[in-house]
Amino acid sequence: MEQDNNNQDFEESHFLQLVYSLQSSAWFLLGKIMNPVTGKAEKDLGGAKAVIDTLLMLKNKTKGNLTLNEQKLLDNAISNLEINFAEEIEKESKEQKESKKTKEQDPKLNDTEANNEKIKEEKSKNS
Repeated sequence: MEQDNNNQDFEESHFLQLVYSLQSSAWFLLGKIMNPVTGKAEKDLGGAKAVIDTLLMLKNKTKGNLTLNEQKLLDNAISNLEINFAEEIEKESKEQKESKKTKEQDPKLNDTEANNEKIKEEKSKNS
């Protein structure tokens, strides 16, 4: 009986570690945790979406088999990550619209970009 309790505790702690690990990865990919090497927040929204989808799959596959603690942690992780993912998508969309608007308002920016592209093409031809 005591061995069963030890096994359950072991499994619960490992499940919680797995969820925490996936959650941390998603926060990093959402740009919410700085890269310790570069000191910068780096975003990979596609990667973050993949981790969130993995957590959702884990929730579906373990339905009815989790302790209350495990279920709460998993539900909270998914909810918080989905909210932050939606906010990041919205931010990115606004930034793209503002960038496009700025380029339309200042034709010199378009000329500069075109010149930069020509220079890159020439360098690649010469290499």
